[in-house]
Amino acid sequence: MEERRLGPVVGLGTWRTFGGDAALAQRVLDAAVQAGVQLVDSSPMYRGAERSLGAVLDGRRERVAVATKIWAESVEEGHAQYAAQLGWFGGRVEVEQVHNLVGWREHVGWLEAERDAGRVGRLGVTHYAAGAFDELAAAMRSGRFETVQLPYNPQERESERELLPLAAELGIAVIVMRPFAEGRLLRREPALAEIAPLREFGVETWPQALLKWILSDDRVDVVIPATRDSEHARANAAAGTPPWFGPDERTLVERLTR
Repeated sequence: MEERRLGPVVGLGTWRTFGGDAALAQRVLDAAVQAGVQLVDSSPMYRGAERSLGAVLDGRRERVAVATKIWAESVEEGHAQYAAQLGWFGGRVEVEQVHNLVGWREHVGWLEAERDAGRVGRLGVTHYAAGAFDELAAAMRSGRFETVQLPYNPQERESERELLPLAAELGIAVIVMRPFAEGRLLRREPALAEIAPLREFGVETWPQALLKWILSDDRVDVVIPATRDSEHARANAAAGTPPWFGPDERTLVERLTR
């Protein structure tokens, strides 16, 4: 799998996946790591997913980069979330993000101190809604974040207007969420014959075509498809290997999503 600034370009999301089911987390993580995935993204919002992830990291912590989040209105609550994360993830977090911009100005100072102490690798900021992109851009321009997480897929391209160019200008690494538009892009999959022109790019499935469409934008560092299915985790990881799409292939994928 190709590697960019955050490691292998296909990661694993945990939103609406295994929640508090550690046995399911074990199966999905096993498949993902064996397929070359390194970055696993979570959050206190995700109904026990952080705890389940921590429970299955024994013996493989050095092979997994944890990207999680602070999702808290108060600094006190943020500290409590972070303390739990350090316990689950072996005393460190590779990417600590402020989730959906909640209290980012209040949290960033103490998070910088944790990064400076070596317990956090990079600081990031996230939002899923285009209506919040002006504030997300302001956070990026503050100079205090090294990663940004945003939605990007053939039907959600608002980030192309400002955020992706801004990330490139500022040297901020990009994590892409919602590559399948929360499943909407998988509800009507094209026939295999329609994606046949993409086979020379290593594409065997429609989800791989969507992931490769995203990763063919070299401003993207990693995409984090979420799944509860071990086989899907393996297939998703296969999309992280070049060659990448050119304009014609990206246009084909866009047309097939309409």
